[in-house]
Amino acid sequence: MINKARFLHFGTLFCLFLVSLPAGAQNPPYDVFPDAEAPYYRVRYEASTEPGKLIFPVKYTVWIPPQVKTLRGLIVHQHGCGEGSCKSGLTGAFDLHWQALAAKHGCALMAPSYEQPQKADCQMWCDPRNGSADAFLQSLVDLGKLSGHAELAEVPWALWGHSGGGHWAGGMTMLYPDRVAATWLRSGVPMLEVNPDRPGIKPHQLPKAALSVPVMCNPGTKEGVTVKDGRFARVWPANEAFFYRMRGEGALIGISVDPLTAHECGNQRYMAIPWLDECLAKRLAKGDDQTLRPMPTDEVYLATVLETKPVAEKQYNGDAAKAIWLPSQRIAQQWSQYVTDTKIADNTPPPAVQQVSVKDGVLTWQPQADLESGISHFLIQHQGKTIGRVPETPANRFGRPLFQGLQYSDTPDMPLVEAQFELPAELASGASVTVITVSTVGGKSEPAGLAR
Repeated sequence: MINKARFLHFGTLFCLFLVSLPAGAQNPPYDVFPDAEAPYYRVRYEASTEPGKLIFPVKYTVWIPPQVKTLRGLIVHQHGCGEGSCKSGLTGAFDLHWQALAAKHGCALMAPSYEQPQKADCQMWCDPRNGSADAFLQSLVDLGKLSGHAELAEVPWALWGHSGGGHWAGGMTMLYPDRVAATWLRSGVPMLEVNPDRPGIKPHQLPKAALSVPVMCNPGTKEGVTVKDGRFARVWPANEAFFYRMRGEGALIGISVDPLTAHECGNQRYMAIPWLDECLAKRLAKGDDQTLRPMPTDEVYLATVLETKPVAEKQYNGDAAKAIWLPSQRIAQQWSQYVTDTKIADNTPPPAVQQVSVKDGVLTWQPQADLESGISHFLIQHQGKTIGRVPETPANRFGRPLFQGLQYSDTPDMPLVEAQFELPAELASGASVTVITVSTVGGKSEPAGLAR
C-alpha cells in the first residue's frame, strides 16, 4: 500500500498527535510515498511562519534494524534541491544497500523529504540555520517515541548529502561536529568564506572540533574538472576552496572525483558505503556508549589532488597540508579504483535471501543486500535451472543496474520494486524452487528455498 502513512504531525504550535492521513491530502508531487509500517516510522511537520523556522513541510522516514535493541548511531541520506530530488527522498530509507550498512553498525537509516516547490529558494532548507536543523533534531525525539528507541535523539550521526544535501550535511558538521561520525558530500559543500558570486549565502564558521570529523568531497568530473562550463561547472571550484581550507587546518578530509559523471550520483555508493563503513567501525563506541572515538591516524594514506595513486603517509613527498586524506590502506586501494573507473572489485558473495514463502502461487522472499556491491537482481531456479529473473531486466540510467533502480539523488525508484515472482502452474507450491541473489558485480549467493 502506498496511499496512507502513519504520522506525528508537528504544526507551528508544536502540538503532537498521531493521525492516519490519506496521502491525497498533501501537496503534489509529495502526496505519493511508500507506507511506513514497522520497522519504518515517519513524522511530518507542516511549514512554519515563525521567523527562523522551516518554511517548507518535511517528512522524515527512518528504518530501524529489527534485530537492534539499542541503536548505536544514525545514518542520514539527504537529497538535493528541487522537486525531483526532494521527492526522491521519500524512498531513501527503503534502500536495501544503505540498510545493510546501517544494520552492520546497529544504526538507524533516515531519509528526509523537504516539500520544496520547484522554484523556491533551496537555501531555506539546505542551510540548516534556516530551521531545518531544529526540525531534524525534533524529528529524532518524535521518531524515538514512535519506534520505542528514545536513544535516537542522542546517538551520533553519519551524514551523506547530495548537492543541496551536501550543503546541509556539511553545515550540520560545522554546527554539531561533536555528534558527527563522518560526512560524505556528493556534489555540494558548505561555504566557509564569503563568495562574491553567491552573496545571499552566509558562510559557516569552522569550529576546531570539525577538523576531527572524517569528510569526503565527491564531485563529478563534469562539474568543473573536465567540463569547465555549464550549469554545474562551479561545483569543482567550491569543492577545491572547501577542501584546501579544511585540509590546510589539519582536517581529515579527502576528495573522490567521480570519473564518469556530472551532477548525478552514478556509482558513488560503491565508494561512499565502504568509506562510511570504515569510519563507523572506528568511531562508534561499543555497547550503549554514545561517545564518538577519535579517528585513528596510524594507517593514513595520502594522494595528490586529481591523481589516482595514494601512498602511505610516511612515503608521501608532497605537501601533506594539500593532500587527500584517506583513513586506511583498504580505503586507499578502493579509492584508487573508484577515481579511475568506479569499478571497485568485490570477491565476496552476497548473503542469501531469507524468509522464502509462497502463497497462491506467488513466491516472496526477504532480500539481503551485499554491503560492498548491493543487489542487481534475483535468479529463480528449479532443479538448478533458471526459470525467471527479478527484475527481468534490471536498469539504472545513472550507473550499475540495481534491483531497486536508482533515482537522481541515489534513492530507489518509486513505486518500490517487490521481491516476488509468480510461479508457473506446475511449480505453484514452490517446494523445489530456490532464489539466488546476484550482486552488481555478478557475485551469487547460496540458493535459498522454502523452509523444510
